[in-house]
Amino acid sequence: MKTLLRFLAIVLLILGLAVLGLFLTGNQYLLKGVWATYLHGETTATISDARYFDTRPIGAGTSDEWELAEDYNQRNLSDTLVATLEETESVAFLIIKNDKIVIEKYWDGYSDTSHSNSFSMAKSITTMLAQIAIQKGFIDNWDDPVIKYLPGIQGPYRRDLKLKDLSMMSAGLQWDEGYTSPFGITAQAYYGSDIENLLYEKVPVVKQPGTVFNYQSGASQLLGLVVAKATDKSISQFASEELWKPLGASESAIWHLDNEGGNELTYCCFNSNARDFARFGKLLEHYGKWNGTQLLDSTFVATASSPGLANHYGWSFWIDDRHLTKVYYMRGILGQYVIVIPEKDLVICRLGKQRMANVGNHPGDEKIIVEEVLKYFGS
Repeated sequence: MKTLLRFLAIVLLILGLAVLGLFLTGNQYLLKGVWATYLHGETTATISDARYFDTRPIGAGTSDEWELAEDYNQRNLSDTLVATLEETESVAFLIIKNDKIVIEKYWDGYSDTSHSNSFSMAKSITTMLAQIAIQKGFIDNWDDPVIKYLPGIQGPYRRDLKLKDLSMMSAGLQWDEGYTSPFGITAQAYYGSDIENLLYEKVPVVKQPGTVFNYQSGASQLLGLVVAKATDKSISQFASEELWKPLGASESAIWHLDNEGGNELTYCCFNSNARDFARFGKLLEHYGKWNGTQLLDSTFVATASSPGLANHYGWSFWIDDRHLTKVYYMRGILGQYVIVIPEKDLVICRLGKQRMANVGNHPGDEKIIVEEVLKYFGS
């Protein structure tokens, strides 16, 4: 018994020293990361990890229910599309044609009310909120300097950084968009407890903004902070008032925070269901108009959905130019998609746990989804 107690004491001492070491080196965020992943049988972030974060609601108002097509769920998906959706562990799939749901499928116990993490689809949402802040007069325009709202940003080019650089992924930040290292900046941002100071202390503007495309989540996070500072509201509250309620969302959404009462992680982590996510697609398909009300300036939608500094990326929207019709989409790391094909009056929403490897600049499953949907629903 004494030997066992001595062993346990040594183990506890080692664990205590390890925890102390993490705090002394500023890596205490790893405790949350390990708890939210490995201690729950995961190896990385998942679509259901909102339970491990502080969150803030994006309140819904009066629900504007989707219309169902006359042949709702009566048409079969192609074998190729079904195989792709199942291989990538899809949990939700919607096809909306002429503003009516034609196909609606769920897997793994998910339903039309099941919430999941949007991951980087939130970047598109954040850009839309910044545009609304401009329309409402809280922000002058997209050429405003970021330092006007966030004087704490650092780096030799901090005064040159404009809001549009954040949306177009041309911010020139010292940010490595890598997901494998537990000590990388993306892990620190995701599991850390003070996203604003992390950006000020560790993410300076080190290259001339507006010159080179470089996908960086830190840029979208800065943009979200700008919107919150300019409106003097949490971005969840602003989203609720100016976007979520006007879109007639059926349920309140939630946004991950860096700590209780803190800042939203605006480069990711907007949680909702497939039907409500698809509302963004309908809004964009109609160039910013929702049931007769112009929520987003139509010129902005046209600009945001067109190539910026890269042919495959606009203003926080991915652009797929491999088809004979315009295709652009919101995208999350595990294959979260809201795909807009305006000339065919199509919106596609896919949520799930995996995605295929990239073929060029786009995931392999995204290409298959678009091709198969156009083939059978594009007329």
